[in-house]
Amino acid sequence: MAAQAQQDSAVESVHGTAHDAAGDSVRDREIRGEQEHLDRVYRRLEEKIHEAEFLMQDAARRGQVGTPGALAERDAQVFRAGVHLNRLNNEFEDFLFGRIDLLLGKDGKKGPDGAYTAVEPAEGAVRADNTADIAETLHIGRIGVLDENYSPLVIDWRAPAAAPFYRATPVDPGRVVRRRVIRSKGRRVLGVEDDLMRPELTAYLDGRELPAIGDGALMAALGRARGHSMRDIVASIQAEQDLVIRAPAASVTYVEGGPGTGKTAVALHRAAYLLYQDRRRYAGGILIVSPTPLLVAYTEGVLPSLGEEGQVAIRALGSLVDGVEATLYDSPAVARAKGSYRMLKVLRKAARGALELGPGAGSGAGAPEGQLTLDDSESDSDAPVPAGPPTRLRVVAFGRRLELEADELDRIRRTALGGTAPVNLLRPRARKLLLDALWERSGAAGRHTDPELAAELRSSFDEDVTGEDSFAAFLDAWWPELTPRAVLAAMADERRLGRWARRVLNPGEVRKVARSLKRDGYSVHDVAMLDELQAILGTPARPRKKRELDPLDQLTGLEELMPVREESQRERAERLAQERTEYAHVIVDEAQDLTPLQWRMVGRRGRHATWTVVGDPAQSSWSDPDEAAEARDEALGTRPRRRFELTVNYRNPAEIAELAAKVLALAMPGSRSPSAVRSTGLRPRFALAGDVLRETVRAEAERLLEQVDGTVGVVVAMTRREEARRWLAGLGDRVVALGSLEAKGLEYDATLVVSPAEIADESPAGLRVLYVALTRATQQLTVVSGERDEPDEAGVPDLLRD
Repeated sequence: MAAQAQQDSAVESVHGTAHDAAGDSVRDREIRGEQEHLDRVYRRLEEKIHEAEFLMQDAARRGQVGTPGALAERDAQVFRAGVHLNRLNNEFEDFLFGRIDLLLGKDGKKGPDGAYTAVEPAEGAVRADNTADIAETLHIGRIGVLDENYSPLVIDWRAPAAAPFYRATPVDPGRVVRRRVIRSKGRRVLGVEDDLMRPELTAYLDGRELPAIGDGALMAALGRARGHSMRDIVASIQAEQDLVIRAPAASVTYVEGGPGTGKTAVALHRAAYLLYQDRRRYAGGILIVSPTPLLVAYTEGVLPSLGEEGQVAIRALGSLVDGVEATLYDSPAVARAKGSYRMLKVLRKAARGALELGPGAGSGAGAPEGQLTLDDSESDSDAPVPAGPPTRLRVVAFGRRLELEADELDRIRRTALGGTAPVNLLRPRARKLLLDALWERSGAAGRHTDPELAAELRSSFDEDVTGEDSFAAFLDAWWPELTPRAVLAAMADERRLGRWARRVLNPGEVRKVARSLKRDGYSVHDVAMLDELQAILGTPARPRKKRELDPLDQLTGLEELMPVREESQRERAERLAQERTEYAHVIVDEAQDLTPLQWRMVGRRGRHATWTVVGDPAQSSWSDPDEAAEARDEALGTRPRRRFELTVNYRNPAEIAELAAKVLALAMPGSRSPSAVRSTGLRPRFALAGDVLRETVRAEAERLLEQVDGTVGVVVAMTRREEARRWLAGLGDRVVALGSLEAKGLEYDATLVVSPAEIADESPAGLRVLYVALTRATQQLTVVSGERDEPDEAGVPDLLRD
């Protein structure tokens, strides 16, 4: 890579000062040429926009015809034209970002995008004197654009013809002579950066020698300042990343890579690529699961910039359950208890045990969802356990009063719960067992020997009993419909939880978990428990609501022909997207952090999906990787695995990567760090905390803000998050304070890591978490050490010394 940069500089030194007849430098001339091409592209886009607008207007006219066929055609045409218009109206930064100049290919076949499909050069493409002519030039962009003759003005970056832009290297160049990255904003070209794939070759384009401009496209991209949102890497994807992005989607694609290897970016680009390749197959949607809301916010702008949105959902683990958003943080000890397989046993017992609490454990008796209406709203361990559900059933049937006492009701409940169906779906079974017991108690079973008469009498008996209000009220109180939130609220009572968790959790864990469930809100681990409870409880079938009439139907008088109009394709797609709980493809980012219960939660959303799993064991914050791996394998099933490894660190300079490797050696002995591609000469800085830690951290943050143009991340132990935010108040939005677990997947121009020992001691996985914190910076790293870090005279903490 360094040799390539030197070669680029040498070419620039030859051509950069040369001038053509008009007095322009080579760089100016090349930029002007790309500007002319971009202007032509936008003129063509404007023509396509006018076409799409015409289709929208034509569709509206069809809707006025007033026939069911015209309405259906209108809906389909409006949907197609609207999607097309929306894509065309998006003006992206770097809409046109790349170009490849190619030798003549081995064959003359053209693909669907109008470009030649040959990968290797034709015989004789390179002359004996090592000169050649450029036979084809392709511009690469975010969406494909054809001219009026269906020749490519822009090749979609996901198209097969664009693959050489990412795959070609000086070792294996194929037909590519020059790869160019074009920087633009809106409709203006700002600059170009070239890489020569065949530096030994003298190539000519339109009779003029092909120049090379700049210091190398990749290095230029790596040196740009960071903001608070992720930029796509579509212009600088490297060969090993492109192999993952374009890998076939069958079964499971597993991607491992250390910090800075572009795992998250590769996952997002893969989602866009899969949709481009087979939109019909992935009409069921693609789910991207991120570990934190911060990472979702950081990455959510990438897919629209790649020409894809609408069919991809990016969700944090704490927001996978509809209507719930994780806002709280669990201590490591509580997180270990809530996330482990052990908690699954507790939840199953709790779901059945909650029936003993009566209707207050559900929402069927008028209580707000998740609230207890019995006397246990004060759920301290010394509070009296409230009375349970009714202990006697009294009904009148055939003129007789029939009763079932507590022991009989308990037997019926145990028998009903012996089934394997979800608890709420066992209610019909419990109802039938109650009726069987009452029928037996009535003595009417022996009145008729004729089977038909006996069946008719039994049917009449059941109708008589179930028609009584007292029976319906009893059933609601004795077997209420339970909700996940209500069961979780019931687990906040330490005495109850102790019963349900006997021989599963120790008393200390029971106490801590119960107290954590009393808080107002949910943690990411609570969300996984809610999802597990939903599976354990089940949801009874609801009668489907009739759709409201479309106002357009009423205007045309069609309501007489179609009392309830069928859904259009667009309406059905929108409804399914809102109701979707399963997806066609699932991408799990930072997969090494998922707990067993979280893997089960994600697995339910991809039962029939293909998967892309992205992670790095060395960055795992979960304390029992083997247990998590078992849950992962259960979620992925028996699908075959295809494995890739990303080995190059594009984020950290070598100086920062070298320091982080010291922690990796402690966290996971024998693990290998990814290779850094660049060196800045800036060694990490160490600072000793003064008498007031706040003042030291603020001063170091101010220093970094002066030295970098982009963002500064201040990483502290999770317990110091709010404190650190107060320390940095007033420094502006370029600096952000975040807890160690929140730093996953993010990057900043400069990073300030406060007290490595505090971060390392947070949990059994603390050294791996510290490794993550030390690998967030693209330019500069500062470490502030306190007494707990046992720093030497230079301020280097014990954990980071040789």
